[in-house]
Order: sequence, then structure tokens, then C-alpha cells
Amino acid sequence: MSGLLKIVMLSLTLGVFSSSYGADSVNLLIMIEDADKDSVPRDSRINKRVHASISQQLNHVADVYDETSVTLDKFKQGRKGRSDAELLDIARSITRPPIDIVLVLSTYASVTTSEYAKKGRARIEGRLLNANSGQFLDNFEVQSPRSWSIPYACDKQTCMLEEMGDEAKVLGDELGLILAEKLNWLINGESPDQSTTAKAQMVNDYYLEFDGFSAQDMASMEEYLLVFSGYISHRPTQQRHTHSTLLYRSTIGSAKLSRNMLKLLDELNMRATINFEGNAFNIKRITLRGENANRDIADGW
Repeated sequence: MSGLLKIVMLSLTLGVFSSSYGADSVNLLIMIEDADKDSVPRDSRINKRVHASISQQLNHVADVYDETSVTLDKFKQGRKGRSDAELLDIARSITRPPIDIVLVLSTYASVTTSEYAKKGRARIEGRLLNANSGQFLDNFEVQSPRSWSIPYACDKQTCMLEEMGDEAKVLGDELGLILAEKLNWLINGESPDQSTTAKAQMVNDYYLEFDGFSAQDMASMEEYLLVFSGYISHRPTQQRHTHSTLLYRSTIGSAKLSRNMLKLLDELNMRATINFEGNAFNIKRITLRGENANRDIADGW
């Protein structure tokens, strides 16, 4: 079989028949950012109600994990004033389960008191980020009407938290519904507007590190990388005589990419170990003593 025909057959195998495998599920972590001194602290009763209402809405689209549960043993608990950098570092460090998307929430609430009335206002911001690459995916913001009246006699902290929490929960339900629709569009390309024919899929950035492969080996493998389903683009970020790193951009998940890499190595009759962590694959060549690692060009493509 000619090399070109092999590539065509592999393209069909990886692009069509691989779809019989289940698609990767999307793991989502909701995190509260309260670095802004005007934002509501993460441990506030208000934020707890917002977190619960948004989690309930997003749980229909992705696998939503509780931050405390997945970070209990390895991270200091109860920290406040956390920045984006800290949140992303924590999300990337979680491997059981690996986190794909981070929803960063910030809640703002205030009360204005006059001689005759108390008025409250609230706003919630939500940003969806790719946990591994930090890529911005989408965002939305909801806010209360211009203001709403709070009972004037409500001057104790418990009463005020309940009043603000009631409104924040309503906003959380609204934001959760909107973000669930946006996330469903990013993951599955599904929208309530059935008139649209566009398909949106979440783009993943992978770093493919090849150890022990010559320039000729890399040229052969790149021919196959181009035909993987979901392929968008790739470019080298590091290239040495027997070590190369590629930034590979695709819409497929890590499980399918791993299967495709195994099939590629089998087609090229190469042996290698494949290790994966975060969004990086390390493919290390295994050679045997006396074996010619270079493919004979006379064999064709």
C-alpha cells in the first residue's frame, strides 16, 4: 500500500471511526475571585447562595466540581482576596479530576441609606477560561434593577445578608442559565436558535514533545497530524536534532488525541512511550540495539 493511501486510510480511521468512542466529558470548576476590595468575600453567605444557584444550572452541561472537595488535601483552605493568577494555578494543579474550564465569579453588593429609605444594588460577573491555556472563552454580567428597597428596620448583619442574598440568588440563577447556554454552544455547538447552521467547538491547545525523533521522523509524523479530526493548526515552539515541541491546536479532547497518537506510531512502525499531564504530551522514542531508527525512503510514503 502506498504511503499516500495509508494517510488517507488513517484519516478515515481517525476522523470517522474514532467518533464511535465516547466524547471527553468537560470538568468545570467554579471559583470565587475576591481580590477587589469592593467585591463580596468568597466565604460570605451571599456568595455561597450565588455559587449554589450557578452550579445547579451548569451541572446540566458539564461535570461541576466543588473547589473545597478537590483541593482539601493539597491546598490551604479559607484564603480570601485571591487573584486570577492564584485561581488558575490551583485549577491547573488539580489532576483528580483534571479541570478543563474555570468559571471565575465576582459578586458586588452595596446598600445606600437615606433619611427615609434603604436601597440595595447587586452585580455578578462570570468569566469562562480554559484552565490549561488560560484562554478567554466567554463572559457575562448580570445586575439588579437600578435599586430595590430594603426594609428600613433591617439594620442587623444577619437581616442584611438575607436581603442581599435573596437578590443575589435570583441574579445567580439568571447568570447560570446564560452561562450554561454559552458553555453548551462552546462544547457541543448547540443553540436554542435552531435557525443557525454554525457550529462552535471549544479549541484546545496541546504541547506535543517528541524525544528521540529525527527531523525525517518529524516530517513523517506531521503528515499524519494534519489529518487528525478536529485539526486547526500547529507550529513548532522548539526544535533540535532529536527533540521537537509542537503547539497543536484542535477541537478534540485529550483522550481522543492520545488514541490518535498511538495509531500514528503503529502506522509508522515506531515504538514510544506516551505521557500526558495538563495539556502536554511527551512522546519518547524506544529504539532497540542494532535497529535502524530511520525509515528507508525507498519504502515510499
